[in-house]
Amino acid sequence: MPAAHEVYVELTVNGEPRAATVPARTLLVHFLRDRLRLTGTHVGCDTTQCGACTVALDGVAVKSCTLLAAQADGHEVTTIEGLADPGAGSLHPIQQAFQDEHGLQCGYCTPGMVMAVRQLIEDQPDPTQDQVRHALDGNICRCTGYQNIVAAALSAARSMRDGAARAGGTDSAADPAGGREG
Repeated sequence: MPAAHEVYVELTVNGEPRAATVPARTLLVHFLRDRLRLTGTHVGCDTTQCGACTVALDGVAVKSCTLLAAQADGHEVTTIEGLADPGAGSLHPIQQAFQDEHGLQCGYCTPGMVMAVRQLIEDQPDPTQDQVRHALDGNICRCTGYQNIVAAALSAARSMRDGAARAGGTDSAADPAGGREG
């Protein structure tokens, strides 16, 4: 039985059930980093200003520095470590695009940027440059000037659309109508 100032939490993190007793005031970001040793989620500001701590909670991008671990009880959390399929031996298309487009320098903001871009592409599979910039408003990068991050987001969106089209049996190069009946 947890002490009065502790809570027992059960959640799924990157597809794995996890449970622990933690101090009631433990932030989700600290639970992920300190308790679960998932250090890809970074602590930048503890005030939701920088976005370095962005994770997906039940598929929705949230800043884990202002959520208590107890608030994630019963929910599913995906961190940067949970994006790539370890069995595939390759990066997630968004991670690959950040690498290909040089969308990172020091890398501190990168996990949060990648998670924010994941949300954007899920919500808007064909974003414009302005939509990418708006989606990244809550994420601060002090190194890149954002141009390569925007390029990475647009490249990832293209790659994911192309992959979805191939997976669905539609190959626009082989089918001039782009899979549409004409």
